[in-house]
Amino acid sequence: MGKSGPKPKKIINEKWNSNLAYAIGLLVTDGCLSNDGLLIDLTSKDREQLLNFSKCVGINFKIGNKRNQKGDKCLRIQFKNRMFYDFLFSIGLTPKKSLTMGKLNIPEKYFFDFLRGCFDGDGTFYSYWDPRWRSSHMFYIEFVSASKKHIEWIREELNNKINVSGYIGKSKKNSAFQLKYAKKEALEIIKKMYYNHSVVCLSRKLVKIEKALKTEKKQQKKYLIK
Repeated sequence: MGKSGPKPKKIINEKWNSNLAYAIGLLVTDGCLSNDGLLIDLTSKDREQLLNFSKCVGINFKIGNKRNQKGDKCLRIQFKNRMFYDFLFSIGLTPKKSLTMGKLNIPEKYFFDFLRGCFDGDGTFYSYWDPRWRSSHMFYIEFVSASKKHIEWIREELNNKINVSGYIGKSKKNSAFQLKYAKKEALEIIKKMYYNHSVVCLSRKLVKIEKALKTEKKQQKKYLIK
């Protein structure tokens, strides 16, 4: 009778909670799985992003350096663990996921924590004064994926959960799909993602959102006074 190999070691608790869901959102956007069934990689230009991931999974990972395809300097976490790799695979992540990913098995209770991770990883928020109408302040929130199936799944989930529609476009710079929500719908998503002040998030994106919402509040107050 031959000897069996070493039993896989669990290093990350796979019990669902808000932090795990957020960490998976980061992996869905900025991470990748290797073909060997072991290696997990998370790459970002934001050190805070990688520190947030470490905090959420409860491991103080070493942060290394790498160059992306454009030659820009980035930071990354790499680690090997078959049990966590298999868990990620079981919920819908795969090697070379960017073009093939579709629906993910995220518990409904933690969907907006997951979505906040996706937003911090590959999302965008921007605001501006619309020149077509005097004193018209606009803002948008956007989610990005190279997989149309995945971005359509996010749109469907948001529509079912909070009745927002948004629209899907395509980036002029690359082949990525962009799911955009304007003002009223964006605000509903923001309230769900940032449901209290203690949620883990990328601070620079939250600051940008808070600044736009303060401007919006002042604008609304101005019209109420009139």
